[in-house]
Amino acid sequence: MPLTRDEDIAELLANTRTIAMVGASDRPDRPSYGVMRFLQSHGYRVIPVNPQITGEHVHGEYVWRELSQIGEPIDMVDIFRRPQAAGEAVDQAIAAGAKSVWLQIGVINEEAAARAEAAGLKVVMDRCPKIEIPRLGLAPVA
Repeated sequence: MPLTRDEDIAELLANTRTIAMVGASDRPDRPSYGVMRFLQSHGYRVIPVNPQITGEHVHGEYVWRELSQIGEPIDMVDIFRRPQAAGEAVDQAIAAGAKSVWLQIGVINEEAAARAEAAGLKVVMDRCPKIEIPRLGLAPVA
């Protein structure tokens, strides 16, 4: 089951340092743009993944085409994709050895969540860390 208890979500966020953001955008009007900036300001390293803008930079970070190219440990994969496309991102997160997947508000894919959990990943679904971090009163990560 995806994490729903405040304590579990807070623990996950406290133990996360590196976040790969699938569906990151270079457009300021897109939610992922603001969420990425917020997470960076809270101390997280956020690595953008978006095949449409590969090679560009968003908030100072190089944009990768896919998770497998990153080549460094990923704690969390934050997924800004349509629910039907989230499964592919979850499968890539599993293959990349991520510790958790976070499906954004409105991104509900029970089958993908079950695959992630079966592979040992923690799952948060239909929530946003930009909302959860202040709601839970979490301090910036060091």
